[in-house]
Amino acid sequence: MTSWVPGADASLFGLDNLPYGVFSRDGGEPRVGVRIGDFVMDASAVAAYGGDPRDGPHLAAAWDHPSLNAFLALGRPAWDTARDWLVEVLGNEVHAERTAPHLHRVAEVSLHLPFQVADYVDFYCSLQHATNVGRMFRPDGDALTPNWRHLPIGYHGRAGTVVVSGTDVRRPTGQGRPGSDGGPPAFGPSRRLDIEAELGFVVGTPSTQGTSVSTGAYADHVFGVTPLNDWSARDIQAWEYVPLGPFLGKSFATSISPWVTPLAALDAARVPLPGQDPEPLPYLGVDGPAGYDIDVQIVLNGEVVSRPPYAAMYWSPAQMLAHLTINGASLRTGDLYASGTISGDEREQRGSFLELSWGGTQPFGSEGRTFLEDGDEVVLRATAAGVLGGRIALGEVAGKILPAG
Repeated sequence: MTSWVPGADASLFGLDNLPYGVFSRDGGEPRVGVRIGDFVMDASAVAAYGGDPRDGPHLAAAWDHPSLNAFLALGRPAWDTARDWLVEVLGNEVHAERTAPHLHRVAEVSLHLPFQVADYVDFYCSLQHATNVGRMFRPDGDALTPNWRHLPIGYHGRAGTVVVSGTDVRRPTGQGRPGSDGGPPAFGPSRRLDIEAELGFVVGTPSTQGTSVSTGAYADHVFGVTPLNDWSARDIQAWEYVPLGPFLGKSFATSISPWVTPLAALDAARVPLPGQDPEPLPYLGVDGPAGYDIDVQIVLNGEVVSRPPYAAMYWSPAQMLAHLTINGASLRTGDLYASGTISGDEREQRGSFLELSWGGTQPFGSEGRTFLEDGDEVVLRATAAGVLGGRIALGEVAGKILPAG
């Protein structure tokens, strides 16, 4: 299966990928687009040629919006219909003449936040990351808290500060631990500013409050995946997190890619979980391969400093969703939930600077870094196996650190 779009087949954005985003041209209104190779296709403009399909939703109307939310709300049958239609339009040369005018080079458009974020939840699902953090903070105790292997731990984040890749991140200011002299808490710009390499899962189909979503219904509710950087002010977080968990150390910014990759594009990347002991409670049980083999790169100022493997994650996205709703909490279109830091067994697979520098004691990379400095730029990249046998890319997410205001 090949595409008539120039260069698409040799890229990481071929017919087996087709991520969605929102773009604008020359100051015009933002609208939904689909990436193919180095181009973005104006989805609504092309769908309008076909009118209102008799056997499905009017995709042109759903895509004629400044966000993906209207399309996400249509649900799994519409998402599958849209994917089949896109493969036909971008794969069959009979559609080339009328579609080509609606292809625009990605480098020549502006990319926007792809969906309106309804709620944001961040989990803590890497055994390696949780163990590393526990060893640093509780060197004389158990690395894992007693609940960690029984449920996916998470916290409710700040939806309004989720930003699109390319948005600068201003160094946050806040309180830190008091000095050893017993004086007042420290106050000022964070001195231990960090990143967390994660994946974000985008909810399309809502659920009813008071009912839970099973692990088997994961693909009926979750539309797709986007790389995510959970920026973290470790000194602010260390002082505030007892007893209610992260707050201002996390809520100042969370960056996501402008592209959301549909779950269908990741079918070939499904892998079994690495093993869960003890066996989770029945509502967290999964059948078949529930994990994803996705390779992540952390790039600091142009240098790859780590390669976290998502295949190592202990808790799966289906289990996160089931736990998120087991108390009857409802899902809304545009909900975003994140995996938590992705880390592997080796040092070069750690997904945060806290781990890479082991709490600031072991500098890493050619620049000998521990935490972020003003002017630093971090880029997260991710690739996975595609259904056509090659590789596909999840759109990268980048951010540059500005001095505190």
